[in-house]
This record gives sequence, structure tokens and C-alpha cells, in this order.
Amino acid sequence: MPELVVITGMSGAGRSTASNALEDLGFFVIDNLPAGLIGEAVEWDDNRHDLLAFVVDTRGGLNFESLEGALDELAATGVPVRVLFLDAADDILVKRFQESRRPHPVDMPTLSSSIAAERAALDGLRDRADLVLDTGGRSVHDLRSTVQGAFGDRQMVRPMRVSVLSFGFKHGVPQEADMVLDARFLPNPHWVPALRDLTGLDGPVADYVAGQPDTPAFVDRVCDMLDFLLPRYEAEGKAYFTVAVGCTGGHHRSVAIAEQLGAWLRERAVPVSVTHRDIER
Repeated sequence: MPELVVITGMSGAGRSTASNALEDLGFFVIDNLPAGLIGEAVEWDDNRHDLLAFVVDTRGGLNFESLEGALDELAATGVPVRVLFLDAADDILVKRFQESRRPHPVDMPTLSSSIAAERAALDGLRDRADLVLDTGGRSVHDLRSTVQGAFGDRQMVRPMRVSVLSFGFKHGVPQEADMVLDARFLPNPHWVPALRDLTGLDGPVADYVAGQPDTPAFVDRVCDMLDFLLPRYEAEGKAYFTVAVGCTGGHHRSVAIAEQLGAWLRERAVPVSVTHRDIER
């Protein structure tokens, strides 16, 4: 039985990057599949591929009831399906379309009205998605890494995946965060001349952050909370959990703390990915 992923979401939110990432993992990807043909496409494949991914979006029209029905039918027959929904704020989508100079697939009088119509059409599908990724603050590299981290394991029945994401508050809080931690109470390495141009991935900064009197107690309390929360979220059927660690710019403290949390989770054999959203800003 194939592993099946449906990639969907807002136009301009990164579907092409996500599909390329899955192709690199060995998925056979069919792009621009009409919403009502997903069941027929699975039958057509006839188990020729262990890994299948379909990109379904508004290029095929705004009616997604047939897709939701097809997903229900596949689930009833035991075919494991996961839905990846890519999203971004409206102003970011407008900017991307303006920069690319490509027309929006939903033909409306204005770009804003096209985006609004598409969002309304996809609302139900977003609600049933297994993973929603906000790509507004992600580079292409970060999005690719996150998708591959989420779908790189071919086992469909598996522990909940945890993502630890560092960020800078001045760039906005990640929308996908399930838990937001604020590391701004720690002394800022930015004000240490020898550390300013380094990041939390560099040893001197990592040592500086770890050596602050409050850091061990902070990390211990966070780990205790994760020890309590993760098995309970997993028992509720949650497939993904995102811990976002923020500091002012996302270069030093949040990066160092995120790396510590990632190491702690790996020691406990928790499937985890660590990404640093704003480290290059």
C-alpha cells in the first residue's frame, strides 16, 4: 500500500518547493491534479510506487468538495493519506505575486480579491490538514528542510514529530508554533563585541548563553514541561508539535536554546528537527 501525501494550500505559499522536496525523498509527484481525480490516480498507480504525492490546488477550480470526498473514501479503504497545507499571510502573498509578475490562478478583478476567494475555497481543507506550514518567514531552504523532516520517514505509524524553531520577535512570532518561549530575559550576546557577529551555532555564543545563571533552570523547566506535554499530545493523535524559541533578532539566544532543546529531545529518541528561521537576517 503506498504512502500518499496531498500537497495543497494558497497559491504563492511554496507548493513547488514542497513538491520538489518530496521528489528528492523518492516520492512520485503528480502536479496540478484535478481535485476529483485523486481516487482514480491512486487506482491508476496500482501500487507501482511506494511513495505518492499529489499537488491539488485552485488551478483546477475552486470546488474542493470532490477532493474531501475522495480523501474520505481513501481513508475508509485503509489507504494512509496525509495532507500538507501551505499558507502565508495575505500581504506576503500579494508581494510574492507582484514580484513574480505571474497571474493568480483565481481570476478576480483584483489580486486581493483573488486571494480572498482562494482562501475561502480552501478553508475546509486547511482545517483537516495533518500539517499546516506558514511559509511567510521561511526561506526556500528552511521550507525544504521542514518538509523533508516531516515526510522523510516512510513509516506512517510513528511517534509524534517535534520541530524546534528559533526566531526573532522583531520578525514576528511563527504562526505554526504550539508553544512559544521567550529567551529575551537572558543577557544578549549582541552587546558583547567578540560575539556580535557570531550566532548561537558558534561555540563561544553557545557557551556564553549556557553559562548564564538562569539558563540551566530555564532549560530544565522547559524540558519538564515537554516531558509532561508531548506524550499527552501524542495520545490525542497530534502528529506534529512545534516549539518556537524567540529572542530579539533570532541570532544568538534563541538559536543556542533551540539547539539545547533539540539535543535533549534526541537523547530521548524523540523525532525532532531544529531550524533557525531568522539566523541569516
